[in-house]
Amino acid sequence: MNFVDEVEIEVTSGKGGDGCVSFRRERHMPKGGPDGGDGGRGASVILRADQQLTTLLDHRYTRHYRAKNGQPGMGKDRFGVSAEDLILRVPVGTLIFDADQDILLGELVNHEGELVVAQGGKGGRGNLHYKSSINQAPRKAEVGQPGQSLRLRMELKLLADVGVVGFPNTGKSTLVSRLSRARPKIADYPFTTLVPTLGMVSLGDHNSFVMADVPGLIEGAHKGAGLGHRFLRHVERCKILVHLVSWEMGEEPDPGQLLKRFDILEREMKLYQTSLADKIRLVAISKLDLPEVRGLVEPVKENLARLGIPVIAISSVNNEGLDDLLRELGKHLKGSDTPT
Repeated sequence: MNFVDEVEIEVTSGKGGDGCVSFRRERHMPKGGPDGGDGGRGASVILRADQQLTTLLDHRYTRHYRAKNGQPGMGKDRFGVSAEDLILRVPVGTLIFDADQDILLGELVNHEGELVVAQGGKGGRGNLHYKSSINQAPRKAEVGQPGQSLRLRMELKLLADVGVVGFPNTGKSTLVSRLSRARPKIADYPFTTLVPTLGMVSLGDHNSFVMADVPGLIEGAHKGAGLGHRFLRHVERCKILVHLVSWEMGEEPDPGQLLKRFDILEREMKLYQTSLADKIRLVAISKLDLPEVRGLVEPVKENLARLGIPVIAISSVNNEGLDDLLRELGKHLKGSDTPT
């Protein structure tokens, strides 16, 4: 599995270079004064968001990052070279915690956004700074400040405009593959999708949005059942949630079954995080190409109309209803801000 959304790493910033104790020794200056330079600054450890990344996989195997130290000062007023900062790239949407204190240090939600997680040590001052009228030959210099060491926990929450949630084998992966160029694994057994899939969906007129296929949920997911709440965090930043429900082969064509599945999804979302109930929600009834499904659509629409939740019937097999779904999504996405 190449998708990694939680890792722990250790970072250590660089130590500042020591200041130098030195005196001029030029022939034309028999009583030359102090000329010890300052030490260079140690390198900081900086996390930088990169929209080209979609996983924390790079940091699963490299667990300890150590930045370089600053160079010590030298004679003849020469300062030590400051070390180049260590830049660690992470996906947009990454949250950074102090793992030992379980404190949120920050989150990176914009491309090229940065967070300094370990400040490099300041270089020590050389003895040229200590010269005075009463101490013209100081033999004192500062030691460079040490770097910082800490253990970080990084969690990735995908930044998607639309999140598609539903039970296993409802057609989430097929839907995303029809609307975008994403090519998730599609098969007829449960939990085909083991990692979230992102796809860019075009609305025309140079407008587009990101759709996420969240791995199948089951009852009790908020407690860890099935794939558990491991992937529920990825719906937190979505602007719109599409609840994909379907009729299963062998069942009686009963609209109550579809409503029950919708209620379970709603309950799991709320039990995981109550704020998810405030998001815009749509219901998509899949497998409209099956005759048994067509008779279920209107009763479900009438029932959910009381909650103000739109219901759209679709078929990813023959593309029926997909344009209606896109229009509904576009209407709600129009003029909205970046997901948070």
